Amino acid sequence: MGWSVHLRAGSSRGDVRGCTVQLPGMTGSLSRRALRLISQLPSVCSFPGSRQQAFGRLLPAGRAPSSGSAVGPSSPSLITTPIFYVNATPHIGHLYSAVLADALYRAKILLGHEAKFATGTDEHGLKIQQAAEAAAEDPLEFCSRVSKEFRTLFQQSLVSYTDYIRTTEERHKNAVQHFWCVLRDEGYLYEGTYEGWYSVPDETFLSDSQVVERKDAYGNLIKVSMESGHKVEWTKEENYMFRLSEFRPMLLDWLKKNPFAICPEKFHHLVVHWLQEEIPDLSVSRQRNRLKWGIPVPEDSTQTIYVWLDALVNYLTVAGYPEDHNPWCSGVHHIVGKDILKFHAIYWPAFLMAAGLQLPKQIYVHSHWTVNGQKMSKSLGNVIDPMERFSVYTADGFRYFLLRQGVPETDCDYYDDKVLKVLNAELADALGGLLNRCTGTRMNPDQVYSPFSTHCFPKRPYMGHSSRATIEDYKMIQLVEQLPLDVEHCFEKFQIYKALEAINFCIRLTNGFFQRHAPWKLDRKNAEDCCWLDTVLHVTLECLRVYGILLQPVIPALANKLLSRLAVGPQERGWRHLNFLAKYHNSICPFEGRKLGPDSGLLFNRLERTDKRQSKAQGRC
Repeated sequence: MGWSVHLRAGSSRGDVRGCTVQLPGMTGSLSRRALRLISQLPSVCSFPGSRQQAFGRLLPAGRAPSSGSAVGPSSPSLITTPIFYVNATPHIGHLYSAVLADALYRAKILLGHEAKFATGTDEHGLKIQQAAEAAAEDPLEFCSRVSKEFRTLFQQSLVSYTDYIRTTEERHKNAVQHFWCVLRDEGYLYEGTYEGWYSVPDETFLSDSQVVERKDAYGNLIKVSMESGHKVEWTKEENYMFRLSEFRPMLLDWLKKNPFAICPEKFHHLVVHWLQEEIPDLSVSRQRNRLKWGIPVPEDSTQTIYVWLDALVNYLTVAGYPEDHNPWCSGVHHIVGKDILKFHAIYWPAFLMAAGLQLPKQIYVHSHWTVNGQKMSKSLGNVIDPMERFSVYTADGFRYFLLRQGVPETDCDYYDDKVLKVLNAELADALGGLLNRCTGTRMNPDQVYSPFSTHCFPKRPYMGHSSRATIEDYKMIQLVEQLPLDVEHCFEKFQIYKALEAINFCIRLTNGFFQRHAPWKLDRKNAEDCCWLDTVLHVTLECLRVYGILLQPVIPALANKLLSRLAVGPQERGWRHLNFLAKYHNSICPFEGRKLGPDSGLLFNRLERTDKRQSKAQGRC
């Protein structure tokens, strides 16, 4: 037996009195309200051309607005992580979600857009209630202690959130209860009996098809969630139900009209696949005698609001709901792990449709990290503590590794040898080495941003011209000029790893340029040699300036150190300041002749293995 919902007609706590109509090809029935909404969907979700049109206003309850990428240039963006459950201390998976969101937020700011960035902790639910009891702590004190650990991690890892939300805050309780009342008043909640499987660790209800039988550590047969592997228990409760089943056609229509609403594409297809089958109505409350640690249902002291409904509303809370959230509704970008995709791509849009609110512009989904080919597990003792790794790799180094090696489409494997190899090769040697070579006192004794000569490096190579620039040099210039657009495009597609790959490729080309012309061999007493030496240094410094600006969303501290060494001021580090090789394009370069910033040592120190016992197992993404 799986889901079983029994309606009570005429219940004082639910609306089940409306007539229902059977839809061809569908089991169950939909209310006339839902049928009317479905008939309106084509006009509601239409969008001009090939770019989806986002809405920046409230719509009648139940309407399904379109999400998409064509919000006006002044429309603000709200970047969110999932709020993290405080049943355990933070690990690499939490940090990965946070630095992905932080990089996207910093990129928005770099491009000159208005943006907010919210993260925080999810502090209600049966799992928290049980964990607090096991620790002999008051639930709020337990939550505050663990939430502080997340906040400390994010501060240490340079995660620049603008709002940190805790679901135990009064502003959130008010938002959740208001949202509940909207769903209730619109007729999307009713009283029923839920009978089926429930996973306490996942805080989720499961059908028979989502449960499998396995043996526990003692050889006993138990039922577990197919997705998470967590033990499930059979439960039967009188709860409030949400009419989720009515929204399946609207969800499919939304995804059809907005093919980039869920990114990467494989996860978009996965959600569409899920929606090919009927979806049952969703229990959205628990009996308060079972779950006391949560937000009470308004006007019903016997029920507690389901933790996932509670948690998802945090995205409205940080936007200012219910008072002044509207300006932020058209540009919401959620960053979530694949394990909570269903909650964000099915439940959450359905809740928003029911309440007449704007759908998220995009849901960015990432996969998980394994360790030496194994799933992270306390029992295996292989959970990666980010704070420990910061002391070895630095916060910027660890951020770079996660964003450089993390591929959202697939699970990625972590092992320390891989971190060392990536950071030594790309930050210490390629980027740091290039900076040292062109700013060292031997190569640049005057410590200035060297001048550029169009005579030595004309915009186009001419036959018989005395220019020493080669075809490879012109190709490099072209690629570095194109790099900002390539990076922007990668960020838009949630492919930060590809943006870093493109930057690293250009860094290697610039090292090749510097090595090819060997400026250390030039005669400073020869006027032509001296002119060419300055030009080589100028081109290299300009490339480094571009890389420093583009790397700010990923390694903010190292990028600041690099740009400060190049004497690029804080107000000269935006997207509009890139203006690569201005003199090459017969314009004025504001940096030429400027004294370099102070030498603060190596950009990034090479790393050495400290634990000889660590595995060298092959890791892959």
